[in-house]
Amino acid sequence: MTRQPETAGSAGGFEAATGDGPRLDRGGRGAEVGTAFEGLLQIRRLTHTGSGDPVSVPAAWERRSPVRAVALALEAAGLAASAVDGAGERIATGYRVTPGEPPGTVRVEWLGPRGDGADLRAERALTECAAALAPLGWEALLYRGPRNRRFLEVEPVPGP
Repeated sequence: MTRQPETAGSAGGFEAATGDGPRLDRGGRGAEVGTAFEGLLQIRRLTHTGSGDPVSVPAAWERRSPVRAVALALEAAGLAASAVDGAGERIATGYRVTPGEPPGTVRVEWLGPRGDGADLRAERALTECAAALAPLGWEALLYRGPRNRRFLEVEPVPGP
């Protein structure tokens, strides 16, 4: 079964890495990621209606598209995204962002190629992911799933 690259973004525009697409050149994407992330922060500043720091509360569009927003935040933090080849085989170790089971939540896993030991590093790596998301208004809880695999369940903090 061939999987289509899955990234977070709009057609024709910037697409943040979700971990289910092709391997991306992190160095070559730095400026593009930075511009997209600054745009996200500017949207927060312009649309924030509550009190407190507008940068620390996800905007309405982020709440409607949490996979896109969380993937962008993780990539902007310099964390590595996982990747798959054209056949859907995992070829790089890193985060993978998918929709969570409760609507409006996101699941973040730490995955790698078969046999690379990504699961042994998952708890520490996911803790780093949670630390990158917290100041941006995302609450990330660490869980242990089937076969003792760790994952984060991420949701926006309550906001205006």
